[in-house]
Amino acid sequence: MLDKKNILENTDLVQKNCDNRGVKVNVGRYVELESQRRALQQEIEELSRQANLVSKSIGKTQDDAERKERKKEGRQLREQKDEKQAAMDCIAAEAGAIYRSMPNLTHPESPVGSEAHSRELRRGEHDARSLGFPVLDHVELAEQHDLIDFEGGARTAGNGFYFLKNEAVLLELALQQYALELLMGEGFVPLITPDLARGEILQGVGFIPRGPETQIYSIENSDLNLVATAEITLGGLYSGQVIDEDDLPLTLCGISHCFRTEAGAAGRTSRGLYRVHQFTKVEMFAFTRPDQSEQMHNSFCDLECRIFDGLGIPYRVIDIATGDLGGPAYRKFDLEAWMPGRGDNGEYGEVTSASNCTDYQSRRLNIRYKTKGEKGTHFVHTLNGTAVAISRAILAILENCQQADGTVVVPSVLQKWVGKEQIGGGI
Repeated sequence: MLDKKNILENTDLVQKNCDNRGVKVNVGRYVELESQRRALQQEIEELSRQANLVSKSIGKTQDDAERKERKKEGRQLREQKDEKQAAMDCIAAEAGAIYRSMPNLTHPESPVGSEAHSRELRRGEHDARSLGFPVLDHVELAEQHDLIDFEGGARTAGNGFYFLKNEAVLLELALQQYALELLMGEGFVPLITPDLARGEILQGVGFIPRGPETQIYSIENSDLNLVATAEITLGGLYSGQVIDEDDLPLTLCGISHCFRTEAGAAGRTSRGLYRVHQFTKVEMFAFTRPDQSEQMHNSFCDLECRIFDGLGIPYRVIDIATGDLGGPAYRKFDLEAWMPGRGDNGEYGEVTSASNCTDYQSRRLNIRYKTKGEKGTHFVHTLNGTAVAISRAILAILENCQQADGTVVVPSVLQKWVGKEQIGGGI
């Protein structure tokens, strides 16, 4: 959430930001309601003060008639206070709903517009190119090499679920080890996170845990929800805590299963592993001082590039336009990998994202830092980035590393964990 003082002092700027991001928010109405709320709060405090004075005076008088009159006066003051309180609660509820719907402010360099206005920043070390032979998509390759059982997954849990088999299992574990080895070498603390989180943590991070627009699986008769990403649990790890400034930046990498309803998602480009209800992900997360977050954001993006350059996968880096940013993100970079089997002649598809959320999440989760020798605390900045979303990484490996004879070369950085150089062909 935003700084309320900033909203009141920069109403037009905040409204323009909402408009640029395609979020329908009446910032002026919020300012009006907040002004009414503050005025009522002062009236309530004054009525409470007067009622307390009257209450104290009752015990000081010996006159029954005067005592009775004072009691009547005190009752009237309390009734007025309760009426004002009820009115203020209604105003606060409406103002709060508007306030919580406001997205984060936006980096001045982010492209303004819809998804079509997102800007390509650079490409990876490996060029997207024609393979020079008829290309199979990952679903066909998986069937040929007995790597994924989509039908068994559907029978067991429904469409969008699957069983990984044989070398696909080894690829999943190798990708986790590869990402962890790289990130731990950069000082990240590794964690395996819970697959469940409370509703208030999801809301604090910026997810909608319930309702018609949610992508979250919720546990019936419980406040628990299956997490869509370890961003939720890593952000919740320090909810309500104060971190010593000397410990910042604090960088974490979390392994978790991710569960998403993916309501409404369909079509050829969502085929197979591209859009599923469950997958494993290695997530990066950081808590920083405000002056550290932009550099950390660029560092997250660079680490994602290193991971996919190491895998030999062609990709491009996209600066996401304002209309396609999620509410908490100040700026977001996506890596889109080249997928030769996607669409008619190959297409790019998102494989990672990295977002700087500034203090938007930390205000909701109440995560602060304290400087030694100073009074008071400050909100940290939070950042998240996908190191590897395993299902899409496997998709990209199968399609980019396929050979004319139908075999699939295992990226060299993964071979020590997979234990072989290629899938198929007996090697």
